[in-house]
Amino acid sequence: MNLILAAGSFGDMIKETGETFGFDTKIFLSQVISFIIVALVLRRFAYKPILAVLEERRQRIAEGLLNAEKIKQQLAEAEQRHAEILAKANAQAQKMIDEARESAALVADRKQQEATVAAEQIVAKAREASAIEHERTMTELKRELGRLVVDTTAKVTGKVLTSDDQRRLQEEASRQIAS
Repeated sequence: MNLILAAGSFGDMIKETGETFGFDTKIFLSQVISFIIVALVLRRFAYKPILAVLEERRQRIAEGLLNAEKIKQQLAEAEQRHAEILAKANAQAQKMIDEARESAALVADRKQQEATVAAEQIVAKAREASAIEHERTMTELKRELGRLVVDTTAKVTGKVLTSDDQRRLQEEASRQIAS
């Protein structure tokens, strides 16, 4: 019994507290029903569309991340291709430089050989010209010496030499000079 009395007094106490604060069961129930209606309407027309927008946004972000990964991978592949192309170009350039150096060395050797041949030809022509000039000078010298011998002999002997005597003296002088 005590329990019933205690339960009854507790219920009275709640009722009094509710009346003190202006609690009305009808108003409370109408507010609960209004809250449930507003919550259902918000869920249907606000919460679900917001969740749909958020899900769509999450998917776009995920797609963007996937695209970023793809772009990053493509960039790495492009950089690798770029490095390969540069390596090939550098190898080709080095090959061309080596070929140019070899070609330049060959051309330089050929030009040096041509210059040597030309120099030898010039020296040979100079020797030939010198020999010809020497021969011409010797011929003139023999003639002059022969004439001097004839003139000197004519003066020393005091007689006029005939052309046969002059020729004979010139020939003797030439033979002595040649030996």
